[in-house]
This record gives sequence, structure tokens and C-alpha cells, in this order.
Amino acid sequence: MPDTLPLARTNAEARLYLTLQPCPTCGETRCQFRSAVVSIDGDLASRYTGDCPTCGTERVYEFRLPADILPPPADSVRFGLDNPSELLDPGVWLWYSDVCIRQVPAVDEPLDERAARTARHTLATAVAAVEETLKFLPPAGDRIPASAFTSPKGRAAYETEPGRFTRPRLEALHDTYIAALAARR
Repeated sequence: MPDTLPLARTNAEARLYLTLQPCPTCGETRCQFRSAVVSIDGDLASRYTGDCPTCGTERVYEFRLPADILPPPADSVRFGLDNPSELLDPGVWLWYSDVCIRQVPAVDEPLDERAARTARHTLATAVAAVEETLKFLPPAGDRIPASAFTSPKGRAAYETEPGRFTRPRLEALHDTYIAALAARR
């Protein structure tokens, strides 16, 4: 398989990546993608295809499959194992955790069971996104290196507030989100 295909560690990671990719023709981000497992140069890969709802451009993305397929967990969110993402940089992961956390209602807001489930899932997604950000920390380092921020959105997040990408800040954020999730169980 060509090494140029990026690795999608899970379907959840691939789907998140796809939602963040604009149409190359018109810039639209909405798209209903279909997925299939395909053979590329004799190796299995995942292919996502869809038509842009605005301009009709066919959009196709292909990813390497991991050696071990990770099934989605029943009561949490997982984007990958221990290795950092090849699809999204740490700035995008932390930005996405911010997006998720802003969608969670206040803990004292009364919620029906469906809304409570949605809030727990959204919090679990924010936790998983912070965990993905933490994977970019060097083993002996306290700060994610600037070179890890490879996308415009990721670099902008880093340049706006580089202090957010330190081990103490990320671990504190992770612990806060874990506590918020526990309060909703």
C-alpha cells in the first residue's frame, strides 16, 4: 500500500476528519459520505465518497487501515490507541474539544433522558479529543512542539494561546472534563 495514504485509526477519527474538510471547489463542509473497504495495491484501505450538496463535486478520501481494527466502545469515545493522529494535529483536537464542551448544557440544567445521553456523549467526545491532544506530548517533555501543528486551524490555535499545549494545562483540562462526565453518570 502506498505510504502516502494517511492512517485512520478508527472510523470515528476518519469521520471527524471528513467533517472538517471543505469541498475543494466551493468550500462547503457538509457532505454525506459513504464508506467502503477497498483494496489498494493489494492492501485493504477505507474509501469515503460523497457528492458536495452545494456544487455536486465528487469528494473521495482514502485512508490506510490499522493493523488492528478498534471497535467503538459502548459507553465512551475513542479515536485511536497510543499513537498520535496522522489526520488531525493537536491544535485541531483541542479546538474540537472546545467545540464539544460548548455544546454541553450546565450540570444543573434539567434534561430528559435523551438530552442527558447526548450531553454525556458530547462530554466523552471532549475527553477523547483532549486525550488525542495529549498524545502529541514528547515522553519527557512538558510542551507539544510547535512543529506538531501542521494545519492552518491547528497552527492558529497554537499561536493564539501556546500555553494551552503544556502537559499541566492539558492534564488539568482532561481531569476537569472527566469530573464533569462523572457528575453526569
